Amino acid sequence: MLKIFKYLKPIEWLMAGAGLLFILTQVWLDLKSPEYMERITILVQTPGSALSEIWLAGAMMLLCTLGSLAATIIVGYFAAVIGARFSRRLRSMLFNKVESFSMEEISNFSTDSLITRSTNDVVQIQMLVTMGLQLIVKAPVTAVWAITKIAGRGYEWTAATGAAVAVIIVMVCFLMIFVMPKFKKMQMLIDNMNRVTRENLTGLRVVRAYNAENYQEEKFERANNDLTGTQLYTSRAMAFMMPVMGFIMSGITLAIYWIGAHLIDAAQAMDRLPLFSNMVVFSSYAVYVIMSFMMLVMIFIMLPRASVSAKRVCEVLDAKPSILDGVRSEGLSGMKGEVTFKNVSFKYPNAAENMLEDISFTVKQGQTIAFIGSTGSGKSTLINLVPRFYDATDGEILVNGVNVREYTQEALHNKIGYVPQKAVLFKGTVSSNIAYGDNGSDDFCEEDIKKAAAVAQACAFVEDMENGYQAHVAQGGANVSGGQKQRLSIARAICRKPEIYIFDDSFSALDYKTDRILRSELKKETAGITSMIVAQRIGTIMDADQIIVLDEGRIAGRGRHRELLQSCEVYRQIAMSQLSEEELAS
Repeated sequence: MLKIFKYLKPIEWLMAGAGLLFILTQVWLDLKSPEYMERITILVQTPGSALSEIWLAGAMMLLCTLGSLAATIIVGYFAAVIGARFSRRLRSMLFNKVESFSMEEISNFSTDSLITRSTNDVVQIQMLVTMGLQLIVKAPVTAVWAITKIAGRGYEWTAATGAAVAVIIVMVCFLMIFVMPKFKKMQMLIDNMNRVTRENLTGLRVVRAYNAENYQEEKFERANNDLTGTQLYTSRAMAFMMPVMGFIMSGITLAIYWIGAHLIDAAQAMDRLPLFSNMVVFSSYAVYVIMSFMMLVMIFIMLPRASVSAKRVCEVLDAKPSILDGVRSEGLSGMKGEVTFKNVSFKYPNAAENMLEDISFTVKQGQTIAFIGSTGSGKSTLINLVPRFYDATDGEILVNGVNVREYTQEALHNKIGYVPQKAVLFKGTVSSNIAYGDNGSDDFCEEDIKKAAAVAQACAFVEDMENGYQAHVAQGGANVSGGQKQRLSIARAICRKPEIYIFDDSFSALDYKTDRILRSELKKETAGITSMIVAQRIGTIMDADQIIVLDEGRIAGRGRHRELLQSCEVYRQIAMSQLSEEELAS
């Protein structure tokens, strides 16, 4: 838990220090009030006492109360500010850290867990910081100070107070042993709840198409019941403890007065007034002692869950990215848009075998290289090594003659226009999606956006939308079709004016006519830009300068379309499954 506090800034430590001073002031004023109460009691019971002295003692008691109130408000303000600023910083740090993660780290943590850590876990830490500044310091200071105040005022009362404190300590031990593990488990169950909910929402069409609503409901109910059961367990423990704490507080007051009544009854007349005043003061201080332990119990309730949350947040913040930044921003002089693979092999983390084995090729500036093969042959894996979504296990990948590991990730990505296998759109407008990102140049102008849309064959449907290029795009592009999402994603890559295009099966949702026109316009408008294409359709890659056929992670063939029909059996089988005999002959 203490490890997370290293992210507090000096100004926040200064505010915490100032808060500590006000807490000490508050405790001093709180514990000063019973002294004036004792004085008032003695003055009232002493014949001939001046009324002005009673009023003065009462006024001082009122001032102590008002001063304590002011100090409490100031401490609460400092605590709220520190907690809010700290949680904001943690959320920003988590977000920025996750952005630096490779696919490997994201898979290790899981998307659902990362969402929980950035929201629920941070809230738990904020609550502890806000309440802790007020309670963690105040409770022990109040307890120790109050005990020093009542020391020597009667061993009978001290014994009764000690017994009450012993009961509270037993309850805290019970909390630590039986309830704390449940708080630790709760955060993992929240992760699971987020996962089930997210799966249901993202896969809603499939759920409905397969009439799997009942199955999803049962899965959700299992996750919901697990979380509810754990929460009920902890809530029942707390529901039992709080009334017991109230009973102890009332009981100690009753015990003090009962003991005091017996002591006063057995005392001499001249000793009864001091005993009575001691009883009144002792009861006040005993309540402060019990309240201090009640505050500690509240901290023990919050601490286990916040401690687990802090550990989970630190796991993300302390994670070492597997892909480290280089220092170069440019390749070798005179080289642009050239990609070379030298004996590249790749294995996914914890996998038994390589996904890619000994891949070598070179694609020059302005050329188009295509990758084809059966499902699971490693096409997408290969092409994702260029922007360093993963790093090659063996061999090296060169862009413009420089190993991709030597580039800063920003510089490397600025050279690439990437279109993923699954088209991704963000909530906003058509324009904001096409002009998305930064490639180190000035902001994209309206002309760039429209030209990119025209090349991607997106103009017609965009202009038919209400508000045109300012038309609303829902989260994930839910209000446009699959083919429209792909064309907008392609337009986004074109708008960047990169050195290298990477199309990861990015034409699959397009009809053959649109596919052919788009590739023709792309070749015409982007001459001199290298293209790397993963495709399932022979028609998409027939005109490529170089086609690489992958089979179980190895190169099974290399060449142009006609050459591969003669020399590569794997390619010929794919072609025969998609093209007629006449098309093959021509």
